[in-house]
Amino acid sequence: MATTNDLKNGMVLSLDGVLWTVVKFQHVKPGKGGAFVRTTLKNVLSGKVVDKTFNAGTKVETATVDKRTMQYLYATDDDFIFMDMDTYDQIGVPAATVGDAKNFLLPEAEVTVGIHEGTPLYIELPASVELEVTHTEPGLQGDRSSGGTKPATVETGANVQVPLFITNGEKIKVDTRDGKYMSRA
Repeated sequence: MATTNDLKNGMVLSLDGVLWTVVKFQHVKPGKGGAFVRTTLKNVLSGKVVDKTFNAGTKVETATVDKRTMQYLYATDDDFIFMDMDTYDQIGVPAATVGDAKNFLLPEAEVTVGIHEGTPLYIELPASVELEVTHTEPGLQGDRSSGGTKPATVETGANVQVPLFITNGEKIKVDTRDGKYMSRA
């Protein structure tokens, strides 16, 4: 247990049995009335963001989320198998938990897995990854005022919009947060 005065960004709270990460917090002391803490919380599982206000000094339950560096090994029908880099233990993370991150997961990629009471909650990818373009149409220059883009399929099967000069077999750098092309690798 902690009080609202102890809140920090990134702290995980357990409110009504649901895990929330503190995205932002602000202590407010109005001229009249008691002090309070205004927070922005993100649901660990669904990603939903809400604003919540607490009275200053209110007790809140904290949850321990163990963040481990793991290496992605392979995928089965239902799970993605990761190996703990310290203990070499392997765990299965459900496909629903991995979500869209599967579009940027290559075998042997290192990611951070958040685990609470033995249950994998989420995975964090590096900010960018290098992927090889497996298929893209040749780019045709036309009448346009700015550079154009075309769809390309990368080695993980994801589709990325790339500039017209990118060809099959090239390695590109992709932002894992929004899936956008960054540069040639």
